Amino acid sequence: MAQPAGMLSIEALRRGVRAGAVDTVLVGFTDHYGRLMGKRFDAGFFLEHALRNGAEACDYLLTVDMEMNPVPGFAMANWELGYGDFHLAPDLATLRTAAWLDRTALVLCDLLDRKTHAPVAAAPRSLLRAQLARAKKLGFTAMGASELEYYLFRNSYREAAQRPFAQLEPAGWYLEDYHLMQGARTEDFHGAARRALAASGVPVENSKGEWGRGQHELNIRYTDVLGMADRHVVYKQCLKELADRMGVAVTFMAKPDAQQAGSSCHVHLSLWRGARSAFASRDGKGSATFRHFLAGWLAHAAEMMPCYAPTVNSYKRYQSASWAPTRIAWSHDNRTAGFRVLGEGDALRIECRIPGADCNPYLAYAAALASGLDGIERKIEPPAAFEGDVYAAADLPCVPGSLREATDAFAGSGFAREAFGEAAVQHYVHFFRTEQQAFDTAVTDWEHRRYFERI
Repeated sequence: MAQPAGMLSIEALRRGVRAGAVDTVLVGFTDHYGRLMGKRFDAGFFLEHALRNGAEACDYLLTVDMEMNPVPGFAMANWELGYGDFHLAPDLATLRTAAWLDRTALVLCDLLDRKTHAPVAAAPRSLLRAQLARAKKLGFTAMGASELEYYLFRNSYREAAQRPFAQLEPAGWYLEDYHLMQGARTEDFHGAARRALAASGVPVENSKGEWGRGQHELNIRYTDVLGMADRHVVYKQCLKELADRMGVAVTFMAKPDAQQAGSSCHVHLSLWRGARSAFASRDGKGSATFRHFLAGWLAHAAEMMPCYAPTVNSYKRYQSASWAPTRIAWSHDNRTAGFRVLGEGDALRIECRIPGADCNPYLAYAAALASGLDGIERKIEPPAAFEGDVYAAADLPCVPGSLREATDAFAGSGFAREAFGEAAVQHYVHFFRTEQQAFDTAVTDWEHRRYFERI
């Protein structure tokens, strides 16, 4: 594939710095929530020092909660160990213009242990890299795409933080799935987003209205899986910062409103050998590699669920007749199934509809690849394709119903330990349980409305 517009070589960055077109370089990585963390470097200093030596960041960043409080109980970093640093190693293949910002470039990093220089095992990008190395050893390149949905509100983030959610104004006032008229009303934001992404090394396919009031989807072009996870992260950062500057707000919550459709991240995957898809077959039904990969992905979906649905809110999305899957099954071009098979020939791919828009893409792709590759290695065969309404199929296994249930399955999974390693599994189990505990001890608006007077 040709290099997308907006991607930068080091020499191009140097030219931009000399010309005054770039004066800042963002050096970042994602935490467990998928948020970009890092530093803003003077571009000259980055070229003189950080390019060669990397950077440092406090290792507590992989042990904090949403409010940035250090959480006790992690083995990797804690008060007893003094919360030292890990090393940020810029991946220059990700160096790009951050076109939504002024005179700014962005590079994503791998996290390394400062003493051993080994990858930090629990870092989301490290987990995905390990699965891609496993695929490469089997002779495969993994290609993928994230289909992200979100809600747009005509209120700023600051207003959203100060008002009850019910008082926020959605950008649309009726269900606008594919409506060009209603889409035109948000073109001030979506046109700017498409242009900014396209100029930042994230090639865009299209944007469209979705099945909720103010809900939209902006699709970007598929690429290799690591590149897609990186694009996914840049996409979310771009849209949030662009919205913030325009005085509006986007949310990637999986279920921001009980009365509206949830927001998904449909994950598309295929394996390739060289220039040809390893999923394709002459009879058009899919190769043995395709069948085994699909079977493995299906078999391990429930026990790897926190990698697709990492928050308490994630599980509010799984409701019948809501376009989100409630049962684990596969089918051909059937949107009621958790796994939807699409395309022909080299375009044959598996769409997993389980992940929500709140997923960390590195974890979602790592779990998907680990599962599918296990299916290939053990030559698992999938069940027959389901035909009909999966929502109504009471004999099919259900998607886990809560973060607690999903975390317990992940904690007890021998497969997860085999795929990610004992230390990483324990790290994430503690992370997911901390998230659940934060919700369990919170007093919600629902409780106030239900009990304040009438209990």
